[in-house]
Amino acid sequence: MTEEARVPEIASPEKILSVDNIEVIYDHVILVLKGVSLSVPLGGITALLGANGAGKTTTLKAISNLLKAERGEVTKGKVIFKGEEVQGLSPNDLVRRGCIQVMEGRHCFGHLTVEENLLTGAFTRRDGNAAIKDDIEMVYDYFPRLRERRGSQAGYTSGGEQQMVAIGRALMSRPTMILLDEPSMGLAPQLVEEIFEIVKKLNEEQGVSFLLAEQNTNVALRYAKYGYILESGRIVLDGDAAALRNNEDVKEFYLGLGGEGRRSFREVKHYKRRKRWLA
Repeated sequence: MTEEARVPEIASPEKILSVDNIEVIYDHVILVLKGVSLSVPLGGITALLGANGAGKTTTLKAISNLLKAERGEVTKGKVIFKGEEVQGLSPNDLVRRGCIQVMEGRHCFGHLTVEENLLTGAFTRRDGNAAIKDDIEMVYDYFPRLRERRGSQAGYTSGGEQQMVAIGRALMSRPTMILLDEPSMGLAPQLVEEIFEIVKKLNEEQGVSFLLAEQNTNVALRYAKYGYILESGRIVLDGDAAALRNNEDVKEFYLGLGGEGRRSFREVKHYKRRKRWLA
């Protein structure tokens, strides 16, 4: 497909984010992402799925411009957010434009209280204390547990509460899009459902778009509208969430319903991989 033919698709106003054929290299030699292309519709929830080491976190960091801290860089392709190319921006500038990443592992400032953690999420804002106070109350409305623990040190809260703090802190930047990395990691199933229900409410009520990087394919595909599956740094399958849930290969490899043990997509003869990257 020619460059001229692809530009209108990437710049489409219905898409808040488009990733076009990006490659990522660490330490100038290690190729991690190999032509990844995906998009997120405005006001949508999109899942980025795959096993550990598939490249999900690297993809999110390539979008949020956090690779440099780990000696990584985007060496090819484009990241388009709200119709503008953004891979050259600093992470702070991208947050100001409305895109923020919630890191894997529930990163909180353990020595600060829950409320102090939330306030750090507003550091890019310039709209005054009254607006920030209103948003603190909004976060507490979505996460009632945090209201109860607002004066507690974040490092002494539970894993689920720390995940809520991390998402709430991101909300304090007033994002239009959140890159959410492994929100279910290390949490009990009941808490996972609670977190995803809140994500759904934020999407429906606040209009926040989400790109979810998840290993828990079953849960992610119940809440997302569309999904991409990564394997070894490449997109190997994508489609509507309902179609992916019913796909026999996805059932076998990611939902554990095949009964023959986990294999690579590349070992399945009847699976025809869609090439979304350039030749």
